[in-house]
Amino acid sequence: MNNEQLATVLSELYSPYGYQMYTMSKFEEYDLYLRNRDFLLSDRVLTFTDTDGRLMALKPDVTLSIIKNTEISEKGIEKVFYRENVYRPGNRGFREIMQIGLECMGEIDNYCIFEVLLLAIKSLKAISDRCLLDISHMGLLSRMLKQYGFADETKQRVLNAISSKNLHELREICQEAGVCSDALEQLVGISGSPSLTLPQLQALFPDAPELAQFKKLLDALESTGADCVHVDFSVVNNMSYYNGIVFRGFVEGVPTGVLSGGQYDGLMEKMKRKGRAIGFALYPDLLERLFEPSQTRTADAVLLYPVDADIRDVSLAMQKLTGQGLRVSAQPADTCGMGCDKIYRLEEMRD
Repeated sequence: MNNEQLATVLSELYSPYGYQMYTMSKFEEYDLYLRNRDFLLSDRVLTFTDTDGRLMALKPDVTLSIIKNTEISEKGIEKVFYRENVYRPGNRGFREIMQIGLECMGEIDNYCIFEVLLLAIKSLKAISDRCLLDISHMGLLSRMLKQYGFADETKQRVLNAISSKNLHELREICQEAGVCSDALEQLVGISGSPSLTLPQLQALFPDAPELAQFKKLLDALESTGADCVHVDFSVVNNMSYYNGIVFRGFVEGVPTGVLSGGQYDGLMEKMKRKGRAIGFALYPDLLERLFEPSQTRTADAVLLYPVDADIRDVSLAMQKLTGQGLRVSAQPADTCGMGCDKIYRLEEMRD
């Protein structure tokens, strides 16, 4: 499956749930990203001056553009999906990266959150049955950190340590702050199936409403037969923006997450938009290593012809083969044949 095929499959997956295709310009005013630079993965953005003198940017993020440009009606819900390219710095300059994802914004409730999680699972399943959705809840983590009273700078260090599961660093930070790290270490150590982890979370958060919501969502996902949900509290995100469910998706054969998402009510509030929001993005470029050449071929067969062949003979042979429903690549006889199983030779087709 190539990127185009995957985009089609996911479009057919999201549309029946009421998600509409959203397209946007490659450009946004740079001020949008300047005001929300700590939401971005990097503060490096490609910019240029427009003909009217405005400083513009090649978009490094889709979510910010969608929030800015989508009208959300009073007590309404907007559901959009997209297939867009973003521009982010890499090891060798900026890279163009494809994203396929969706956003649900407005007066969202637990069902809306459940639906987005379900579609994230279905998206991973469309790629491979051997997949995993790691899920946590920023509300529970925020509740615990509030009890510790960390300064904002210390809080970010704690989040970094939790994300990397670096218990040694977590203990050092807590020692510097003069607090005991035991509860935080227990939370970071919680990892496994919902049935295994929910009792552990209940012991840490006996009366937390966030845990009640978390359990409802996990129970609902279990009722659908989802067998790839994995609770892992090392899945964290910027607490200034993300306040509820956060998650990351993996497929076997790819060493990094291919899907990420979460609930970002804080970003909606900062951008002065009504309601709440949740969404995710999938990165098809990370999947290239999954597919064998036979799965990404653009042709079913190759027609090899002598370099001095008559163009009309080649054309007639191509008409005959494509008329059989084959995708055929005509190539000079001294090429490798693209590794296709079916190879036709012009001289043989004349017989």
